[in-house]
Amino acid sequence: MAEIGEVEDHLADERRKAEFDVSAMKVVWAGSRHELEITDRMARIVASDPVFRKDNRAMLSRKELFKNSLKKAAHAWRRIIELRLTEEEASKFRSSVDEACYPDLHWGMFVPAIKGQGTDEQQKKWLPLAKKLQIIGCYAQTELGHGSNVQGLETTATFDPETDEFVIHSPTLSSSKWWPGGLGKASTHAVVYAHLITNGEDHGIHGFIVQLRSLDDHSPLPGITVGDIGTKFGNGAYNSMDNGVLQFDHVRIPRDQMLMRISQVTRDGKYLVSDVPRQLVYGTMVFVRQTIVQDASIALSRAVCIAVRYSSVRRQFGSQNGGPESQVIDYKTQQSRLFPLLASAYAFRFVGEWLKWLYTDVTQRLQANDFSTLPEAHACTAGLKSLTTSVTSDGIEECRKLCGGHGYLCSSGLPELFAVYVPACTYEGDNNVMLLQVARFLLKTVSSLASGHPPVGTASYFGRAEHLMQCSCEVRTADDWLKPSVILEAFEARAARMVIACAKNVSKTLVLEEGFSEFSIDLVEAAVAHCQLIVVSKFIEKLQQDIPGSGVKEALQVLCSVYALSLLHKHTGDFLSTGCINPKQASLANEQLRSLYAQVRPNAVALVDSFNYTDYYLNSALGRYDGNVYPTLYEAAWKDPLNDSVVPDGYHEYIRPLLKQQVTSRAARL
Repeated sequence: MAEIGEVEDHLADERRKAEFDVSAMKVVWAGSRHELEITDRMARIVASDPVFRKDNRAMLSRKELFKNSLKKAAHAWRRIIELRLTEEEASKFRSSVDEACYPDLHWGMFVPAIKGQGTDEQQKKWLPLAKKLQIIGCYAQTELGHGSNVQGLETTATFDPETDEFVIHSPTLSSSKWWPGGLGKASTHAVVYAHLITNGEDHGIHGFIVQLRSLDDHSPLPGITVGDIGTKFGNGAYNSMDNGVLQFDHVRIPRDQMLMRISQVTRDGKYLVSDVPRQLVYGTMVFVRQTIVQDASIALSRAVCIAVRYSSVRRQFGSQNGGPESQVIDYKTQQSRLFPLLASAYAFRFVGEWLKWLYTDVTQRLQANDFSTLPEAHACTAGLKSLTTSVTSDGIEECRKLCGGHGYLCSSGLPELFAVYVPACTYEGDNNVMLLQVARFLLKTVSSLASGHPPVGTASYFGRAEHLMQCSCEVRTADDWLKPSVILEAFEARAARMVIACAKNVSKTLVLEEGFSEFSIDLVEAAVAHCQLIVVSKFIEKLQQDIPGSGVKEALQVLCSVYALSLLHKHTGDFLSTGCINPKQASLANEQLRSLYAQVRPNAVALVDSFNYTDYYLNSALGRYDGNVYPTLYEAAWKDPLNDSVVPDGYHEYIRPLLKQQVTSRAARL
């Protein structure tokens, strides 16, 4: 397969249409030239290594797939050491391997949990082992009976003062840990979340480091039942990950294996809250969710890259006088479905960059005992996690449909991408539950307006609530919708009016929680409006920065307008019902949106080229850089194990007897 930078063929004409500097746009997408260089180097090292082959994943049995993922993880670790990669380079290297496996949870959850919740002594003990992979860890929180409701977990950790140990126990079937990645077969240790009980008193959910398997022969330790939960959705896909089930039968661990940075249990069983603020626990949550948002932009951009390239190669109908058929990407219906997703990929990339900054800022503030921005950070990451993962999972499926029948083939790369990604809508918090958390934050923000403390950050627009409740949209022509100030005020007014309406309705109920439940549907929609405003505003802020490269800012401005106006079109009912715009202005927005699609069209292939994905990484016959789709599809078909023999296995047992029976019956009748 041709890689980026090699011979251009079927898409060469499309690339010549580009109206901006693609090299400069690659830097914008990567975040910096430094990050681009690292990502590019790691991607090419991985793509050139035959051990990391992945074009056959969909054809492997579950056992073969899992063993192959173990091989790749071990090989990746050896290469990281041999190449003496930095921590940043190693992370990019693992991402380029692009296969779900236990290191994802080890580095993404187990290590951060110890960093965030372990004491200095615990970090000195456990992190060196984890960083050298002398132990393999996972994050055992979710149970068979509870996921999003962490306080509803049933696993217990009871302190025994006589032995200075905690007794970890699964009292019911539903208390079985269920879903943790890496748990099923690979992990030797887990950070286990359980109700801490001392002297008969329940102190709530706390984390404990528990060894699960022997470091000599990998067999489960006494009292531990552990295994894989079974095959999951899709061919290949997330089935390379050993999501697990875990039960404890009065398993004893030393007292110092409770993560004690926030709270402690003394030798005599006293429960103490440390001087370290409990809010620091949320730092790990913010970190995990901001990485999920960044991952959303990557997954969506992959799907869009495949769909744009294939739509440019594929021709259907429209031929005249024996000329070529029309490119599918030229159909307005294709553009109206595809280009908003392209714009969304860029929008999510930029809001992900901002969340990365927000995490750093919040972490620094927490260390200085400044918790002022924590509620907003929690709401932002919860809401944006929900918004971006929902749009991305739906967007990948839409891209599959945009590729017609060929998109249904595993060789298109889209079915596996969807199956790998769609769990993001439920892990680390169900998306609707996340939005309700955002709604609570917004209701508190509204209720505090009278206190004289102005809202800050992404909620600062509520400080202008009186104006936003009364303002009229300043749109008289279609071009007015290209003004950032007009777009922002429309989105701010919509969110403010929806949230304040919910707050009024909830306040009328006798019991606040009953009101929250009664109007939960409206609250979710208001939270979505708030989160969409954040994404739009961060895209606009990105455009206010110095962006080098000929035509780059102009191309991004078009995408920003496409993103905002496609949302306005999709949620026209909200904008109209809240009085933010009138029907004429909605019509002008649609008129401008159609015009913007025409501006995206010549740049479409160049915009997805700017993602800088290798053919190895995309793993798609339809999304090849050179556009050589049909020979690749044909070749992939013949690689399927079903074509190993001309006459299929089972012919003599099942097909031939039927055929011979028909002949015999006819002869008998004659």
